[in-house]
Amino acid sequence: MKHRNIIDYYQDDWWADAACLGTEPGMMFPMNEEQQRFVASTVCGQCAVRAECLEFALVTKQEHGVWGGDTESGRRHLLKISKAQKQA
Repeated sequence: MKHRNIIDYYQDDWWADAACLGTEPGMMFPMNEEQQRFVASTVCGQCAVRAECLEFALVTKQEHGVWGGDTESGRRHLLKISKAQKQA
């Protein structure tokens, strides 16, 4: 992942192409893991900016909701792996 200023991530325009744009906001923040997996596969599964969204969520440490086709626990796992690789 290329190092960028965190402000740049909030100014990117990939949001305009997101499959979730215009959906009920609560839909992207389901309470349980099963619902999160469902949203990740149905909404994010066909999204053109899925990679950009996931990168944004990881860099800005979004703790809640579905981002880039991944669940809250999935992103925590990815962050742990990344942290371990940096320490190795």
